Amino acid sequence: MIALDALGLIRLLQLASPALPVGAYSYSQGLEAAIESGAVADAAGAAAWIRDILDYSIGSFEAPLLWRMSGALQQESFEAFARWNAMFRAGRETAELRLESLQMGHAMKAVIKDLALGSEQDAARLDSVGALTFPAAFSYAAHQLGVDRHAALVGYLWSWLENQVMAALKAVPLGQSAGQRMLAALGARLPHTAQRASQLDDDQLSNFLPGLALASSRHETQYSRLFRS
Repeated sequence: MIALDALGLIRLLQLASPALPVGAYSYSQGLEAAIESGAVADAAGAAAWIRDILDYSIGSFEAPLLWRMSGALQQESFEAFARWNAMFRAGRETAELRLESLQMGHAMKAVIKDLALGSEQDAARLDSVGALTFPAAFSYAAHQLGVDRHAALVGYLWSWLENQVMAALKAVPLGQSAGQRMLAALGARLPHTAQRASQLDDDQLSNFLPGLALASSRHETQYSRLFRS
């Protein structure tokens, strides 16, 4: 069980909040294209889509890499931090998914600078990493704010889930009650997802979701769009 003090909880809520100015609301990560094609047409379809991405991409690749990046920061190894950041960047299947992570990473880096998180030396080392992905920037901010490593992982997963459900509410469209039911059901999976992500070996990392890659590719040329991905 995660035990957070009041300040740690406040810092985590700040990082996971939709009010964080990183533009997460602008992206659906392929969900809008799935809705356009008819693959997702109702609350049940949206929940299944989100659950599969959580299980076979976020939980098996993105979250484990965030866990590794936060561990590298604890060990003050920016070399390892940069390596895992580069792996995640290389693992984005389409141009728009890669751009999404880099744009959100850039925006989070601006938040880090505005909040003066870390020393000048830390800032220089962060600059040396190169193009920063969102999970890398999130893990850095959580580390500098003193948020428990496992709690930060759960908070990251919750933030992703909430954004996906909000995208479904807008694009399917769905009512608020349907969204809350999805958050309750899928949110209950997050502790297990986080625990699994923290235990995967390097050779168990997997990001194999062809349907998501195809949906994202089609979204890049979709005629009418609400979202940037």
